[in-house]
Amino acid sequence: MTITTTREAELLATIPTGLLIHGVWRDATGGETFGVVDPATGETLAQVADASPADAVAALDAAVGAADEWAATPPRKRGEILRRAFDLTIARADDLALLMTLEMGKSLPEARGEVTYGAEFLRWFSEEAVRISGSYGTNPEGTGTTIVSHRPVGPCFLITPWNFPLAMATRKIAPALAAGCTVVLKPAELTPLTSLAFAAILIEAGVPAGVVNVVTTTDASGVSSAVMADDRLRKVSFTGSTPVGKILLKQAADNVLRTSMELGGNAPFLVFDDADLDKAVDGAMLAKFRNIGEACTAANRFFVQSGVADEFAARLTARVEALRVGRGTEDGVSIGPLINEAAVSKSAELVGDAVSRGASVLSGGSAVDGPGTFFEPTVLTGIQPGTRLLREEVFGPVAAIATFETETEGVEMANDTEFGLVSYAFTTDLARGQRLIASLRSGMLGLNSGVVSNAAAPFGGVKSSGLGREGGAQGIHEYLDTSYTFVPLTTSDDA
Repeated sequence: MTITTTREAELLATIPTGLLIHGVWRDATGGETFGVVDPATGETLAQVADASPADAVAALDAAVGAADEWAATPPRKRGEILRRAFDLTIARADDLALLMTLEMGKSLPEARGEVTYGAEFLRWFSEEAVRISGSYGTNPEGTGTTIVSHRPVGPCFLITPWNFPLAMATRKIAPALAAGCTVVLKPAELTPLTSLAFAAILIEAGVPAGVVNVVTTTDASGVSSAVMADDRLRKVSFTGSTPVGKILLKQAADNVLRTSMELGGNAPFLVFDDADLDKAVDGAMLAKFRNIGEACTAANRFFVQSGVADEFAARLTARVEALRVGRGTEDGVSIGPLINEAAVSKSAELVGDAVSRGASVLSGGSAVDGPGTFFEPTVLTGIQPGTRLLREEVFGPVAAIATFETETEGVEMANDTEFGLVSYAFTTDLARGQRLIASLRSGMLGLNSGVVSNAAAPFGGVKSSGLGREGGAQGIHEYLDTSYTFVPLTTSDDA
């Protein structure tokens, strides 16, 4: 498969490919570039600038230089700029969706859904910009007044993953700008084009030079280390793997940086005997196979109560076998390519481990011959204790089903993981649902729902799944420092 349409070629020709530093698109210092590859074809889509650590520091220079003026910009004006960015993003939804499909692989309908979801952070935080508030009151002793206010934390370093190229950028940039912070964005090496296109939208929307800077690079560790070692940086926000997050947390400690970490997940999906199986299967298809299974929120470990286990597995398998695998630009495709060969190898390896321990393959289970990096959507049953799928995040279209007998056992199996990003549970018992809210150890819960993400809700996890929250009323406070002032009571004698 190759790029054959004029539409795709014309779109790619419009995307900036340089570094954005202080409002100017420029080459990397040494002129280095790297290729962005379509995972469905193996074809190079574009060459983009490959930033050095020195380039990244130059981007931070720009963010620092613009920080005071942007922080002093009226909240209404910041909000209006974000609202214009929302309008422009929605107006260019088709272009952004196609671009994501080309560089990441997801189907066009899913890419359009990401544009809608990602744009909503721009609209939400355009409204939150004018709602940053504090408090004023008398202290308990009656000796004075306490004033609590909030101010921008300062320049921020934002690191985004490859699997949601637009939404992960908007989810970080929008609250940062709404709060009055300037930023340096480092998009993932595998999918930088969408971030570059979005940065161009921000410039068009009126974001001043230096407020948003973008560095694309193949030297992620070198660039990140250089920026985070600079004591002018005040915050880092990262979405990605737990091992990398731990490294960044250690680096952040040196300058006591504010941190937001949205890390790995290995979400459990519980189905109880009393569940509405139609809703449970619908939820499973969304929670597992959305974004080709390449999502930190993806349901990986399916725990089904024994009374409905066979029926659930049969219904899920029938739905999975109807999925079409192919390039995401093709009509009717639901499962696009995995991001690269390493992802295919990992899926195959984890399926092989499960089968070697006694699991059965009901559907799929193998890589698809190239070109492209495809893996069949897969359903496994009979998952045994010790299977790697119960411990490791697969990041692919593989659903692994194990059974349980009692609610207590199901909850224990669900919680038996280092991760705690999201859980899913299906039951028609209201009391059980209330118990699950209290007993499942994760930052989010989809109760009779296979999708939890929403710009108006706080997104984030516990345990090794991270720190802090993105979205919701909480999201903007990740970019604000709290300031307390005490004013002694003035008496008539003082006057």
